[in-house]
Amino acid sequence: MNLADSQLTVRSVTIDDLPRIAEFIEPFVAEGKLLPRTTEELEDLLPHGFIAENAGHIVGFAALEIYSPKMSEVRSLAVSPNFRGRGVGRQLVDRCVERARERQVLEVMAITSNEEFFKQCGFDFTLPGEKKALFLLTRDL
Repeated sequence: MNLADSQLTVRSVTIDDLPRIAEFIEPFVAEGKLLPRTTEELEDLLPHGFIAENAGHIVGFAALEIYSPKMSEVRSLAVSPNFRGRGVGRQLVDRCVERARERQVLEVMAITSNEEFFKQCGFDFTLPGEKKALFLLTRDL
């Protein structure tokens, strides 16, 4: 572990973090890696959002969106390119899963283009009973 890694913290988001989060995720939105988020959408994610910080700078973000007692989703997971491969994303996902357990939510899903990462976090394509998520796009992105 180097000095930069020892300064890494993962914590719950506060309302004061929202402008910094919007700025942090902007490049990921521009690349098409994340969907755009309005200020209101970010505020909705506030109760279950987490940021990773290093030396006062946001280097990662993720939020758990709870849809019902049965279903939640890891949303807007993003990690700075310089911090990838250091466990930052895993810590953020773990915090989201912990929050789901605290709230007694049965399932956590992730919609991703990086399936290997989520498989390493314990996610899989099917749930007991062979349940699978299927999607239908209703408009062009």
